[in-house]
Order: sequence, then C-alpha cells, then structure tokens
Amino acid sequence: MALAQSKVTAQGQISVPAEVRRKLGIGPGSVLEWDEEGDAVVIRKAGRFSSEEIHRAIFPKRSPNRKKLEDFDKGVLSHMKAKHARR
Repeated sequence: MALAQSKVTAQGQISVPAEVRRKLGIGPGSVLEWDEEGDAVVIRKAGRFSSEEIHRAIFPKRSPNRKKLEDFDKGVLSHMKAKHARR
C-alpha cells in the first residue's frame, strides 16, 4: 500500500504530501534525492551538508593562517546555529 500519492503538473512539478514531509522532516529548501532501484524509484532526503558548505562554515574567508581544531568546532557550531535558528 502506498504512503501517499502526488500528481505531476504540465511543468513536471509535484507536491510532496504533508504526511511524507512530516515523516522525512523536510520543508522549504530541502533537497530530495531520486534513486532507481530495480523497477522502482526511491525518493529520500539528501544529506544535510555538502563538504563545500562545511568548508565555507569553517573558513568563511580565505586565510593563509592554519586553523586549529577549536576553530573548526566553533565554525561548525556557529553555522549550525545560524542555519537552524528558529525564526
């Protein structure tokens, strides 16, 4: 039995049903991955952060100075707080 159904628009867009959004924990700006497994297509929530996003969080500006592990931890923490701050 299917969890939910969506209809494809003429532009190829779909709406993700509310129960699926809640189950996956997705909202505006979330990225979904489409994967083919045999004769089925599986849709899953993409990984939260790319390596590029993590690098920008740790090293916001180019700096010739080497960073310490504490700087890495602070950068990740500040990025996570900013990205997931309640509005």
